[in-house]
Amino acid sequence: MYIGLISDTHGVFPDDVREFLSPVDQIWHAGDFGTLDVAREIAAFKPLKGVYGNVDGQDIRLEFPFYQAFVVEGVRILMTHVGLKKGSYWAYTPTVPKYEPVVEDLIAKYKPDIFVCGHTHIPQVFPDKMHNFLFMNPGACGFNGPREVPRMALRFKLEGGKILSVEKCSLHRP
Repeated sequence: MYIGLISDTHGVFPDDVREFLSPVDQIWHAGDFGTLDVAREIAAFKPLKGVYGNVDGQDIRLEFPFYQAFVVEGVRILMTHVGLKKGSYWAYTPTVPKYEPVVEDLIAKYKPDIFVCGHTHIPQVFPDKMHNFLFMNPGACGFNGPREVPRMALRFKLEGGKILSVEKCSLHRP
């Protein structure tokens, strides 16, 4: 299964993101769609799994949950929007995880192989050795956010219980 991972679209599904995601089988969106129209646009483009984010209104919250826990190709996935404690976004390292308390509870319950979150607009992918999973935050692919942080999208393959070939795409910020 070829997965495209995005977050923080904030009301847009830009052409450069669409082009990068064109070969994937499924798109996962880690919250802050911005509008229900954007969520529907993405879902019309590729099959979509998503969670709502802190800027998403009630219409999106009625269609997408706070978190999703699921299995693809034998890989356990946990996805939510706000994963890291406020103030720890840049300081986060695999040796000193600082997750929101509700996320710590979800991690303990679902024991994911991959933990996906968004919110920070900071792209990060690395093994969390304390919890024994791959941490994935695709950053923001919309146009909101600090100019010094690149827009980003990820894609990767899941096959036979393994995570293969993680690719990132740095996108131009207009």
